[in-house]
Amino acid sequence: MDADWLPFHPDPSLPEFTLPPGSVDAHCHVFGPESEFGFAAERKYTPCDAGKDELFKLRDFLGFERNVIVQATCHGADNSAMADALRASGDRARGVATVRPDVTDDELAELHEAGVRGVRFNFVKRLVDPKPDAYYRGIAERIARLGWHVVVYFEAADLAERWDFFTSLPTVVVVDHMGRPDVTAPVDGPEFERFLTLMRDHRQFYAKVTCPDRLSVAGPPDYDDVVPFAKTLVESFPDRVLWGTDWPHPNLKSHVPDDGRLVDFVPRIAVTEQLRQYLLVDNPARLYWSDYA
Repeated sequence: MDADWLPFHPDPSLPEFTLPPGSVDAHCHVFGPESEFGFAAERKYTPCDAGKDELFKLRDFLGFERNVIVQATCHGADNSAMADALRASGDRARGVATVRPDVTDDELAELHEAGVRGVRFNFVKRLVDPKPDAYYRGIAERIARLGWHVVVYFEAADLAERWDFFTSLPTVVVVDHMGRPDVTAPVDGPEFERFLTLMRDHRQFYAKVTCPDRLSVAGPPDYDDVVPFAKTLVESFPDRVLWGTDWPHPNLKSHVPDDGRLVDFVPRIAVTEQLRQYLLVDNPARLYWSDYA
């Protein structure tokens, strides 16, 4: 792994918050193990091994019943590690893949059978080299026929530029990590208002209220500066928000998050039982385990 890589927490705390039955960790990853699932040559980082056995152990320890495993950029468009984890989960995991335009219909069908229900488009330049819009549009049109959705990852400053493209996609669109707001700016400021307008005016959009550890300037253990942003989204769009740990926390350089404390972040942003039920159970079940899926 990279010399400055921070491996996941070896001994996370047991959460004080008890997750409701049926809770889904709707954003996590698997890395390798490299001896079995090699990393992509074009990757921009080399992580530690963080395979399915460690993920499922954490799932059970924290109290989740299911996972949504998002393809990691270090594996490129080789979804083997993610699909292997889905098949090993006993229908307790769904996946979000990375595919290229030359993916065959048979390969898409195989991913669907494994449990994939979406594709991820990454526009964060420090992680990938984004492609022209037409590259992604062709993929979106093909996966729409399967009932899949698109996950987009971008920096808040890039939303205006990508607005027309994102809103023209022919699928449900899930935004990673609240569109990465600048949490030092006011929650009622123009940048976050742009994202709220996107959610308000386009009901096909969902938001993951994830990664306080990644967005915070105040830092651990409480990530207080992220609370107003996530809480606003949860209360404004209760039926279109998701939550996940982001385990094993790729590319974090400041600290190693305690996944138990991350779970304890949930009741601070979803302050009623009903909001928690939407966030952790109903919304991910509808997106990933509904009849059409």
